[in-house]
Amino acid sequence: MIRNWSKAVRRTVTTVGAFVPARSSRRRAAPVTYTLITLCCLLFLISPAAGLNPVYGTGEEVLAAQRAYFRRWGVIPAELFEDSPGSALTPATALFVHGSWVHLLGNMLFLYVFGAMTEERMGRLQFALFYLGCGYLALLGYAGANAHSQESLVGASGAISAILGAFLFLFPRARVTSLLPFLFFLPLRFPAWVVLPFWVTLQWLAAGRAGDGPGVAYLAHLVGFGLGFAFAWVRFGRTTRVKSVPVAAPEGENQP
Repeated sequence: MIRNWSKAVRRTVTTVGAFVPARSSRRRAAPVTYTLITLCCLLFLISPAAGLNPVYGTGEEVLAAQRAYFRRWGVIPAELFEDSPGSALTPATALFVHGSWVHLLGNMLFLYVFGAMTEERMGRLQFALFYLGCGYLALLGYAGANAHSQESLVGASGAISAILGAFLFLFPRARVTSLLPFLFFLPLRFPAWVVLPFWVTLQWLAAGRAGDGPGVAYLAHLVGFGLGFAFAWVRFGRTTRVKSVPVAAPEGENQP
């Protein structure tokens, strides 16, 4: 989901699992979720990362443009804690920057699947502030743990991981559909309290093996998930949670 980018601008993403868009018995209005998806997609299409804009050239020219783009709008931990006002804004701008088509589509699918129900429960304004705030803090947490890194950090998955954490608290018994390759992609339905902790475990194991070089910033996923769960617990802990909601959702990804 969140990725570090430097010389390795394009990297292969290995996934364990496939995804099914969320469906429910009634149509849910989620304007913030759909606006975020649209904005991220539009910004990606006009960026050098998409490889579609001839202004950025081809070959080495476009690769150089991509590196400059990620460094300008992404988080560089070593520069974040300097006395530069511009650097302090990068955890916010990095939420809308994606490094490749796979990176973008993976993040937007997670946002589409889990965002609508979470937004409906929180309300539009609260959900928007939750998304931006948790996403900012997730990137800040990763940067603090890797304060000497010069790699650019981009992606929305700190915020999306926060949505997963909130979803787990708010809809623990929601049925999610998983397609796992080691089970021949058989569609299996599990409650969220099984699926999402499994995803967190994968992130935790991967974070233990990851460095601060180009790749996936798993630590930011964990920080975001924890923030989202904690927020939902504090904000909605004394209200009745939804215990059973029919929904299809993704699971089993090593590198979202």
